[in-house]
Amino acid sequence: MTDTVLRQALAYARRGWPVFPCLPGQKIPATTHGFRDATTDEQQITAWFTRHPGRNLAIATGAPGPDVLDVDQHGPDGTGFPAYARLRRAGLLEGATAYVRTPSGGLHAYFAGTGQRNGHLPDCHLDFRSAGGYILAPPSQVGGHPYQLLKTTGAHGTLDWDAVTQLLQPRRQQQRPEHRPAPDQALGHLARWVAAQPEGNRNAGLFWAANRALETDPAADLSPLAAAARHAGLDDQEITRTLDSARKTGQSHPASPDHQAEAAN
Repeated sequence: MTDTVLRQALAYARRGWPVFPCLPGQKIPATTHGFRDATTDEQQITAWFTRHPGRNLAIATGAPGPDVLDVDQHGPDGTGFPAYARLRRAGLLEGATAYVRTPSGGLHAYFAGTGQRNGHLPDCHLDFRSAGGYILAPPSQVGGHPYQLLKTTGAHGTLDWDAVTQLLQPRRQQQRPEHRPAPDQALGHLARWVAAQPEGNRNAGLFWAANRALETDPAADLSPLAAAARHAGLDDQEITRTLDSARKTGQSHPASPDHQAEAAN
């Protein structure tokens, strides 16, 4: 498996896509700064994936990496495929260069990278990964199920996320705030706060901070919070559970850390 992952990581890098490792079987970055550590340097990539066998492989999205439309499959809780079908009928997906099946049965559609913002349409079960995001890529695995390349195409087009939003949720686009907090600055402040939390408040603090980050950007990369929680003493299983819980909660106005303890545990 290690040889396979390394070969694929180098193949992505030679295509110009920056890559980095994630923890085995998980989406949590195995580097300190998450997607910001992504590189095309073959020496660094080789060191990452030979010294620590079993790591998952991630690609930093947004130019020079790809943009990726993530079609979620949550079973009884909802699926993004009806919205995906609408986009296809509207001709918005014709530029896709590759399609990957995700471990849950969802789909990643790859496009040429741009500098667009990450996007999230929870009612449609769609996510968009561009500048400041990342995705796991084949042959990574989650829960024993791999990411599988379905096909590649000759296309090399882009996906216009504003056009996607306008088609699927026009009111959301019209009501989008003109001014938003700087996400990197806000996330850095939250990460420093999480790293300073004492035992007994670490899970609750991480849960609260994750909700604050997701309030600012529903598609936020939470890897800085994961790294801070690891520094504070939480193990990777606790971190994964807490961040997953925060994403599922989707609260618009998180309460104080003390009030979140029960939900985070």
